[in-house]
Amino acid sequence: MLIVQVKEGESLEKALKKFKKKFEKTGVVKELRERQKFTKPSIKRREAVINAVYKQKLQLGEIE
Repeated sequence: MLIVQVKEGESLEKALKKFKKKFEKTGVVKELRERQKFTKPSIKRREAVINAVYKQKLQLGEIE
């Protein structure tokens, strides 16, 4: 259960923004979307390798 501490005099919009940020960090929506369709393990591995190569190129400065 998410709890958002609201300070006195704080607007409802600001509290709602805090709640949305906390909810997004939990990853519930992301996991729900992933579960809606099946992805083969080989495709997951391939995507992970492609992502790792991209990150490595970013660190080396090959991609700006």
